[in-house]
Amino acid sequence: MATDFGGAGGQSWRGAQPPYPGEPEFGGTAPPELESPYDPVAVASQRRVRFLAWTALVLGLFGLAGAIPAVMNQAMPRKFTAAQRQQITDWEYAKRWRALTAAAIFPGSVGYSPPATLDDGGSLTLGARRIGIAKEATCAAATDPSAAAILDKDGCATLLAATYADETDSYVLTVGVAVLPSTAQAAAAEQALASAPASHGLGPTVRAVRFVHTPAAAFTGSRRQLSGVLDAGTYVVLYTVGYADPRPREQVAEDRYADDEMMSAGYGVAHAVLSVLASPVPPPHCPGTPGC
Repeated sequence: MATDFGGAGGQSWRGAQPPYPGEPEFGGTAPPELESPYDPVAVASQRRVRFLAWTALVLGLFGLAGAIPAVMNQAMPRKFTAAQRQQITDWEYAKRWRALTAAAIFPGSVGYSPPATLDDGGSLTLGARRIGIAKEATCAAATDPSAAAILDKDGCATLLAATYADETDSYVLTVGVAVLPSTAQAAAAEQALASAPASHGLGPTVRAVRFVHTPAAAFTGSRRQLSGVLDAGTYVVLYTVGYADPRPREQVAEDRYADDEMMSAGYGVAHAVLSVLASPVPPPHCPGTPGC
């Protein structure tokens, strides 16, 4: 008795009727697949596409390699030349006189060392107190003509001044701060002022600033006994000292101790002012410095 096609055996019976459409003969093999015909145009197009792809990849790698140093350079902190560092340092100095108050620039009281002629062994400290602060002025208006010529030559922008008296109100002094564009110009101006001819200890200096109803009420140009000059940063500090009473200029040179004490007072106040305006500036670095 015959079974249906594809019955229990899992494959057709030999010679089954009707035969399975497309069924190979028992023990036969499948017919080989037909190969597609060779197309030279298509092959050339594929090669061209592969060549362009590899070329783009190589060029991209070269571009990436060239860009890496630039990217790393941007990521690294900026390095300044010596000239740039000095310019940035000058900027930092120069902005202080605008940022600080007048009372901060000119301290209310200043301690200074006594003259060496006293020979006290370093145990004594003298002091000066601020009497008043003058209005901001030009260097031409606030200094002697000879001092103004030197300062203006080096680009003096303005001059700040204040008057002090010693603890006993015996001496009075005016200290003036000239604002210069750079440390180099400040140093040049200080050197020119210090080497200028002096008469009886009084060289080109700041004009005396007097304040009524104070020990400096009579402190005028003719009362100035001696002068000095210091510089630091972008600032030149000139000072001039005299008696609070109307003693003539010539007498101070005959009193060695008075001369030395006046110089100590003037230098001490000038140094105190510079210690505020020209305190050390941190080295320029990125980030945090203008120009980064």
